[in-house]
Parts: sequence; structure tokens; C-alpha cells
Amino acid sequence: MADLQTQMKQAVADAAVEQIKNGMVLGLGSGSTAALMIRALGAKLASGELKNIVGVTTSFQGEVLAAELNIPLLSLNAVDRIDLAIDGADEVDPSFQLIKGGGACHVQEKLVAAMADRFVVVVDSTKLVDRLNLDFLLPVEVLPGAWRQVQKTLASMGGSAELRMAQRKAGPVVTDQGNLVLDVKLNGGIDDPASLEKSINNIPGVLENGLFVNLTDEVLVGEISDGVAGVRSLDRRPS
Repeated sequence: MADLQTQMKQAVADAAVEQIKNGMVLGLGSGSTAALMIRALGAKLASGELKNIVGVTTSFQGEVLAAELNIPLLSLNAVDRIDLAIDGADEVDPSFQLIKGGGACHVQEKLVAAMADRFVVVVDSTKLVDRLNLDFLLPVEVLPGAWRQVQKTLASMGGSAELRMAQRKAGPVVTDQGNLVLDVKLNGGIDDPASLEKSINNIPGVLENGLFVNLTDEVLVGEISDGVAGVRSLDRRPS
């Protein structure tokens, strides 16, 4: 039997797929929960329960998985709109502001979310927080030649930033766009995500950061009650 966290992730992935209708252009997210959603979508397409679906992926990981499942794909530049985007998050606060980028895919993820008519976030209950960045570091994607300069600027803003190093590979993580990632910790967490998102993106050498502000329409949370995995839709608290 799957562990409880996997059960929560599967339940919320299945619930998200229930929102998909025939003929939709879908944003297909990244990460473990989104991968379960893509597999559930692939099963519904294979059975004929869903038809005429086209996906736009947020990562090379998602592109490979969708191709394995025979899900038709288009590039972001090939679509004028996205009906529904479904993606995970590393942290979700009560006003639906997010930190994403644990998998270093946040640039493409934010492009897809911003284009979507509706953006649904799928998480397990461990991702819900009262304030962003108290536990999970904020990813900032930077040009390779500028990471030290950006690191110093972030320090002047009260942020401790470390270059993300790769696992099972010598050297730093390299994103799908060929850039590097600084993981940032702000003293006391983030109290104004909207302002911080803009301030960081205005630093020369920064491509994008992992704050997703005012993009989320619904958060589906997988949780365990009486030993059974279920799904709850959150109500947004005013910012």
C-alpha cells in the first residue's frame, strides 16, 4: 500500500483531472503531484473518456512523461490561450500566494500559469503554511555570469542566498533555460509577496523568481481523515 503522502497526492491529482473537459488546452505542471495528474490524464485519454486534449508542459520532465503517455503537446508559442493549468506548489499561504521552483522549473511554470484562464494548484496538506519562506527557500533563477552579483544584491535586501548545487552531478543545478538557481532565505519569512516578487525581478541578472502572486484560482489539498485519503478545496483568505 502506498504511504500516506503518496495517497494524498494521488487523491488530489485525480480530483484535478475531473476538472478537465473535452477539447481543452491544458497546462501540465511539474513535480511529483503533477506527474500523477499527467498519468491520470493519460489513462483517461487512452480509454476514450477524454478527447481532443492538447497539453503545454512546464518542464522537460513533463514533456517526456506526456510523450510516453501519447498526450498531444504544443509549445507555449503555438497556443493563444490555455483553458486550465494544473500544477503543484512547494508552499501555499492563506491568500493563495505560492512559492514554486523546488524542481527549478518555475520560469516555464509561471509563463503557463499566467496564460491560463484558470490555474488550479494541487498539493498535499504538508505544503500549507501561514507565511511563505519560513521553511522553504525562495528560488531565484539567474544568468550564469551574474550569480555572485545577484547574491550580493539579495544580501543587501536581507536575503541569504546560496547557489543550488546538483545531486549526482558535479557543480550547480542548471535549469531548462540554461541558467542557475539561487535559493534565498529572508529574515522572518515573506510578509509582502507582491512587492518582493517585483523587487527581486528588477535586479539585473535575474530572470525570474519562485513567487507566484495573484495567479491561483483554486487550491486542492490532499489530506488523510480516518486513514482515508480525501481532497478539500480551500477558500482564499483576503491578502
